[in-house]
Amino acid sequence: QVQLVESGGGSVQTGGSLRLSCAASGYTSSIKCMGWFRQAPGTEREGVAAINYGAYTTYVADSVKGRFTISQDNAKNTVWLQMDVLQAEDTAMYYCAAYRWPCEVGGTWRARAKYTYWGQGTQVTVSI
Repeated sequence: QVQLVESGGGSVQTGGSLRLSCAASGYTSSIKCMGWFRQAPGTEREGVAAINYGAYTTYVADSVKGRFTISQDNAKNTVWLQMDVLQAEDTAMYYCAAYRWPCEVGGTWRARAKYTYWGQGTQVTVSI
């Protein structure tokens, strides 16, 4: 089993920045890919970014490319999502997820169904 705990959410104004963290524990050697997803009220959960754990290959959604950066620290079993130039449409609950194969295996990295483990989420609110 793998446990994921997100932190770093909060409220910021448009143009501000936040850095989300996802700490993994448990059977972390089984993780090959970690992703960030978000879900706003009334919408489906969508992929924001993903990273091949230990290989540093990254994937970023077009909607946040150039503003969001995903990175990792294997020694600390932690993945971060640096979010800059935040916009109101970035307001959502952000979830960390882990997959037991490389991100590109089994379909697009954005396919949430293939992620086995999920955190509880951290809320990000961007106000004008």
